[in-house]
Amino acid sequence: MTADTSRLRLAVLGVVAMSLFAALTARLWYLQVLDTAEFRVAAEANQVRLVYEPAPRGRILDREGRVLVDNKVIDVLTLSRVEAQDHPDVLPRLAALLGIPESDVIDRIADPKFSPYRPVPLAIDVPEDKIVYIREHQEDFPGVDNSQITTRVYPHGPLAAHVLGYVGEINEEELAERRNDGYRLGDNIGKSGVERSLEPYLRGQAGVTKLEVDSKGRRLRTLGQVAPVQGDDVQLTIDLDVQRLTEESLAQGLEAARREWDGDTKKHFLATAGTAVVLDPRDGAVLAMASFPTYDPAAFTDGISKPAFAALNDPANHYPLNNRAIQGLYAPGSTFKFVTALAALREGMITPNHTIVDEGKIAIGNRVFRNAGSHPWGRVDLPRALSVSSDVYFYKLGFQFWTERDEYGDGIQEAARDLGFGAKTGINLGSEAVGRVPTPESRAELHAKYPKAWPNGEWFGGDNVNLSIGQGETVATPLQLASAYAAVANGGTIYQPRMAAQTIRPDGKLSEDLKPRVLRQLSIGPELQGPLMAGLRGAVADAQGTAHAAFAGFRAMPVAGKTGTAQVFGKQDTAVFVGVAPVPDPKYVISVVLEEGGFGGQSAAPIARRVLAGLAGEPPEPIRIAEAID
Repeated sequence: MTADTSRLRLAVLGVVAMSLFAALTARLWYLQVLDTAEFRVAAEANQVRLVYEPAPRGRILDREGRVLVDNKVIDVLTLSRVEAQDHPDVLPRLAALLGIPESDVIDRIADPKFSPYRPVPLAIDVPEDKIVYIREHQEDFPGVDNSQITTRVYPHGPLAAHVLGYVGEINEEELAERRNDGYRLGDNIGKSGVERSLEPYLRGQAGVTKLEVDSKGRRLRTLGQVAPVQGDDVQLTIDLDVQRLTEESLAQGLEAARREWDGDTKKHFLATAGTAVVLDPRDGAVLAMASFPTYDPAAFTDGISKPAFAALNDPANHYPLNNRAIQGLYAPGSTFKFVTALAALREGMITPNHTIVDEGKIAIGNRVFRNAGSHPWGRVDLPRALSVSSDVYFYKLGFQFWTERDEYGDGIQEAARDLGFGAKTGINLGSEAVGRVPTPESRAELHAKYPKAWPNGEWFGGDNVNLSIGQGETVATPLQLASAYAAVANGGTIYQPRMAAQTIRPDGKLSEDLKPRVLRQLSIGPELQGPLMAGLRGAVADAQGTAHAAFAGFRAMPVAGKTGTAQVFGKQDTAVFVGVAPVPDPKYVISVVLEEGGFGGQSAAPIARRVLAGLAGEPPEPIRIAEAID
């Protein structure tokens, strides 16, 4: 190898080395100068974590400001994940102290819903003696601490459970819908009732803590903190005293009905469930809403067990979670007759003085339709037909609507829809049932869609006859019944039933005034309202009225109303009553429904009597079952 060759090789190596060094220098200059800002942001992002603290929910108050749902501060036992990794022997000691399997502690620590930068809550509402023991033996429980959180508390127990609802941990479906609203895994959310429907007001704003962590995610220091802001209080239209009175009366009425003998089935009435609603016809405010059987919302506060939740959904327990006032669908029975009466009056089919001779039965086609007990009422006009609940009178109207449909169309169905049947009332509770007002068209649609369940898609005169007295396929919620009667009582205004009156900020100032809302205005002048209310008043005041026995001797306030007894295939009769008081200037409408409870005048009306007595300021008396009258 010559000297020139060696020098050439050294020169090439030098050039290569210089090129590599230049490239490295250029890259370092780029990273440290040109791209400094971008990498500084990335580095800071890798070091900073945001930890969210749920806000206490707003309280729920009654119309007088009395607390229905509050918050309570409770002790929570927590464990640091880092200490749990460094001292695994603490896990069995903790499990033994808490009386739970060690696997539960391990699963809790691994649960991704808990922030990795905060201690994991292991047990809620821990007894004071266990907290003291841990403090006295801290060397045996490294990383174990206690903190405090707020949880829901119900000062009046199960009272108004279906109205108030309950809260629970957000599920995946709810989280997917609300992630953009700031919800996160592990958050609590309203699941039913007011807790759900007014969630945006009650929730509040979560607090945020900005933490600096090291490369392993361990907390180094706090960089900043924003405290949580409690949600707004919600003041309801519910009156605590009226709610308690209504629930007590409903429970007593069901118990009394169970002692009565059903001559048709040859056994006592089952009276398995029921509901009652008290409504103000002047603005749609709900004063009370009771549903039985009920439940205790406190059972959901810290997470309900699977067996307890299964029991609440067991058919044998009659579904305590169902709010029958807005979810129960019942044939309205004779309480629907005022709809048929309104339709016939406003279509000009009859006048209030139009009479028929009621012989206790009527033949239509190849069927004979009868009054209750085939009782003949003789010559009756519209008000008296409502008072004594003459089926024959309304059978004739229903059949006439069918035979003269070219002139009157679906007049009964139109009147029902105008009054709110077959549609949600819009009450701010959620999960409200729609109900059904059947028509020839709906029958044909059902047949086309479900031919096995509905083998006949035709509509006959007998179907119109059943419709006229609230039987057949017609179903309504108790709230729909109350709302419809309120519209007749107030002269035609259909209010959206409302549960919330206003929201109040944590500082006590008004946040939002939730005023009454008129859905529509019907033309129900004195010429229509007069005979209808006269008939309803007669049902209570007339000696032969179907609710007279239930209100005998009642002087607290003048009452109008209508009883109903709905036949249900395979079950005992459903008892229904809707009352309006005081007349002629009503402040209350009450609807009562008892499943398998007998005649409406027998068992449903006495419940309404007891509630109305309390509303008038009289001491409520024990429920007394009345004479069995439709």
